Order: sequence, then structure tokens, then C-alpha cells
Amino acid sequence: MILVTGATGHLGGELVRRLAASGEPVRAMTRRPDEARFPTGVEPVYGDAADPASLTAAFTGISAAFLMSAQPVGTAPAPTHDLALAEAAREAGVRRLVKLSVLDGGGTGGDRDPIVRWHAAAEASVVGRFPAWTLLRPGRFMSNALQWAPQLRTGDEVAIPFADRPAASIDPADLAEIAALALTTDEHAGMTYELSGPESLTPTEELSLLGRALSRDLRVRPVPPEAARAGMERYGFPPDVVDAILHHTLDDDRGTEVLPTAAKVLGRPARTFAQWAGTHAEAFRR
Repeated sequence: MILVTGATGHLGGELVRRLAASGEPVRAMTRRPDEARFPTGVEPVYGDAADPASLTAAFTGISAAFLMSAQPVGTAPAPTHDLALAEAAREAGVRRLVKLSVLDGGGTGGDRDPIVRWHAAAEASVVGRFPAWTLLRPGRFMSNALQWAPQLRTGDEVAIPFADRPAASIDPADLAEIAALALTTDEHAGMTYELSGPESLTPTEELSLLGRALSRDLRVRPVPPEAARAGMERYGFPPDVVDAILHHTLDDDRGTEVLPTAAKVLGRPARTFAQWAGTHAEAFRR
């Protein structure tokens, strides 16, 4: 039985559907199993990384697991949700484990950058502690563009911070396919994959491609960095985390490079943003 955490998210949902379609027994963990809709045969289960007893039950009988956490960086002294998930998997005797990290997850616990330090601690809870472990380090997700949907349902203009900062975004469907391979075979055991999509685009360019998919003339309304900072602070990010996000975005080109890893693992080209936009266009229609 394979456990997928974050099963109702963009990536987790894609992974659940892929595994179920291939005939794998899947248990989908969510905090709201009664509200979730999964393919026939998928077993929904309640699980919350802040509730250890729920994790014990969710991981019982599991041989492979996909771990991810939505706990915001800096909201606790350490990535407590990642640590709790990894410990529950270890206690359950999980053999294959795939951990979702980030592109900058390869730092050290002593790194001054709070984002790198956070993800380094999360990765350390997995590496070497399972018979077969795999780390996935993607950059930006193409599905981040879904944040624009509420604005595009009422008009053709979208407020976007850092609209001219390029990134080699990856389609969550490609990432789910890679995760499924690592969960069902031993070929990827002990591997750390830094992943990107096949092209580096700015949000402005992505919006243009989305406009073509919708047959609409879409426009960007830039958001100044100080307004973006205020928004992150309202969301609850600590000041040092906000500083790190702004540094990575404004002063660092990490994440802009097109990496060959996804295509090598998939055995085909990674999906483009235009392909993603065509698949998900309905989410943006009025």
C-alpha cells in the first residue's frame, strides 16, 4: 500500500490519480477525508502532521510513502510537520520513501538562510533513514499560476509581484510521474533530483501563453516589491524569511536555469507551460 500525503493538493492529487490508474493500492491522506473526492479504489484517510495519533493510523500497513508538508517556513523553530511525517514512516517500517523538497534544499543546518536551513533539516529526517529514499527538489510549479484564476474570472488584468523574474517552472503532472516511478521501483533509490521544466519564462510571458489558451488579451499589473513584502508579512512570514524570499527573487538567479533531469528520468521532454495552460484553461474561464 502506498500512502500519499497532501493528497488533495495540485501535486498530491496528480500522484494519487496516476498511481490509481496504474492499479497501485493507494491511501490518500488529508485533513478532510469526508470532503475529498478520489478515484475509485483509493482509500481516503484522516491525517494531520500536527496530530501524531492520526499519523500512526495513517501509516499502518504502508510500504511506500510520498511525504510533503505545507507548513510555512519559519512558523515553528523547525519543520515539525516534516519531522513528524518522517518519524511516523520510520516507525511504520516504510521501505520506499519519496520526499518533496525544494530547489534550495541542499544546504546545511548551519546555513544562515532560514529557508535553506528549514529544508535541510527536513531532508535530513529522510536521507539514510529508509532502505530506499528519493529526494525531489523542484523549483517553481506551473500550477502557481492558478493563483491568478479569481482575478481572471472577473477581468483580463492580473496583479503579479516580480512579474519579470524568470523561472523554469515544472508541471506538477511531470513531478507526479517521477514520484510514482520512485515509489514503485528501486531504480531511483538514494537519488536526489533537482528538477525544472523545459523553458525559463517570466510570469508576464506565462500570462501571455495563458491568454492564447483562453483566446483573451490578458494584462499584467505589476506589484511593487514593498507591496509584495507587506503581503508576505500579513500572511505571517517572519521578517528574516521575508528577507530571504526577496533575496532569492531579486538578487539570485537560482531557479531560472533549465535542468535536464526531468527529461532524463521521464524518458521524454518535460511539458511546456503552453501545454499546462491548455490542460487547465477551464479553471480560468469566466
